[in-house]
Amino acid sequence: MINIKRSVRRVLVMAIVNCTSDSFFPQSRAADTKDAVEKALLAVKQGADIIDIGGESTRPGAAYIDEAEEGRRVLPVVRGIRRRSTVPISVDTRKATVAAAALEAGANIINDISALEDDPDMGRVCAASRAKVVLMHKKGSPETMQNDPFYQDVVGEVAACLQGAAQRALDAGVARENIILDPGVGFGKRLEDNTALIKRLATIRALGYPVLVGLSRKTFIGELTGRGVEDRLAGSLAANAAAIMAGADIIRVHDVKESVDMVKVLHGVAAKTAGNV
Repeated sequence: MINIKRSVRRVLVMAIVNCTSDSFFPQSRAADTKDAVEKALLAVKQGADIIDIGGESTRPGAAYIDEAEEGRRVLPVVRGIRRRSTVPISVDTRKATVAAAALEAGANIINDISALEDDPDMGRVCAASRAKVVLMHKKGSPETMQNDPFYQDVVGEVAACLQGAAQRALDAGVARENIILDPGVGFGKRLEDNTALIKRLATIRALGYPVLVGLSRKTFIGELTGRGVEDRLAGSLAANAAAIMAGADIIRVHDVKESVDMVKVLHGVAAKTAGNV
């Protein structure tokens, strides 16, 4: 049984802005730099605590892009947002050169889906800048990760991998307080794996780091509801509420206004419940 009282804490909403043409949710894609900056500023107005900028789609089947193209997509957006807002900016990249340039341009967080494995210089870059770094679990690469993934104990295996990733970051010089863990829902997981990770998120949180989840409009929500990506708002809100009650500290979302309202209501109910005990 999930205890709603454990969610009396500050949960952050991270807004997704995709500088790509092939991210799985079309409405998250920005047409150009100006559009991306405006989407980000609207998200801030709607209550987003963090803006996450992505220049490379990592949906299942997505192809790798080179660092020059990724930098061309994201760096002007980071600069554009920073000129007009002090909001924390995260850049979703697995390339150290892109990360270094983004941090120089004004980003504060590196969101690395490879947990520092794809580029051996990433840990050093994050440590040198004192940036926060999100370490995500995935099985395989985006091109192949959904090709028949299998686990004996998904929660135990993911927790062990993330513990190793955190140690890798520490060994590279990243401060403990700058590490955030993400179980990688949808990245090389089956429906039963995704739901188990959400239900038992406390196991990931017990590693001693804040936990981020990216659940918004993903395939597992479609599998549970039978709805296409355009009709998964309600399912996304429910999944994120469950994750918050299970221990999530940050939710990465497409629908900022609705998600912010959900967090406010969930927090308000939890606070009232705790106060009446």
